[in-house]
Amino acid sequence: MTDASALPGQPRGGVLSGPATPRAVNVLAPNASAMTLDGTNTWILAEPDSDLAVVVDPGPLDDAHLRHVVDTAEQAGKRVALTLLTHGHPDHAEGAARFAELTGTKVRALDPALRLGDEGLAAGDVIRVGGLELRVVPTPGHTADSLCFHLPADQAVLTGDTILGRGTTVVAHPDGRLGDYLDSLRRLRSLTTDDGVHTVLPGHGPVLDDAQGAVEYYLAHRAHRLAQVETAVENGYRTPAEVVAHVYADVDRSLWPAAELSVRAQLEYLSEHGLIQGSTP
Repeated sequence: MTDASALPGQPRGGVLSGPATPRAVNVLAPNASAMTLDGTNTWILAEPDSDLAVVVDPGPLDDAHLRHVVDTAEQAGKRVALTLLTHGHPDHAEGAARFAELTGTKVRALDPALRLGDEGLAAGDVIRVGGLELRVVPTPGHTADSLCFHLPADQAVLTGDTILGRGTTVVAHPDGRLGDYLDSLRRLRSLTTDDGVHTVLPGHGPVLDDAQGAVEYYLAHRAHRLAQVETAVENGYRTPAEVVAHVYADVDRSLWPAAELSVRAQLEYLSEHGLIQGSTP
């Protein structure tokens, strides 16, 4: 057995579904895979004494899951009043339109193509529903439209795929860019140092009780991978596929296509900063 306190971010053990903080309940979607870990975390957020709730990332287009989210809220005496998206990847957003039908809610997202209703989401927005307060934190990098939601009352942040509960995330090049991602991690670090955030409510995997430790781990991991990629190019590995086979040799091959996206983002970053000559696509 591994001591959770020794793992990055201090992940919680036990069942993933259920209450995570006084205001956040997770309903785990049944879409586990190598990329989605245990499945997508669909978050129901509400003030304890309110009858209104916000749902973040309804998840895949799985009617049973979407109805289970509604039922979970209703069993707690809550009515879903708003749907939010951290980003547009199908495992988070594909079920949003159907969920809006089931709940009669609007869907707010950064990407206009994902919205249902007139309102989007932007940096600095504060969302208030039934006394609940969420602050929108722009965190591009995994994708261009990635957002996090700061839940001040619980000293928590919902991170979507920007920080996972286990492992590290993909910089989904060309939509995702490494420079943006590093800036986003630093922005999240400021939440932990300046705003008292200590809990990560991720889009996949367990809750993390050491937000600052998780962010620092991600920054260190990215710096390490970037150095590995730079060294690989200097040693003659030129194409993204060649770099992946060399740098990610210890990673399950089924994850190599995703790793290649991150490598492309790293090669682009190194080239833009004059650290390597242009590589072969």
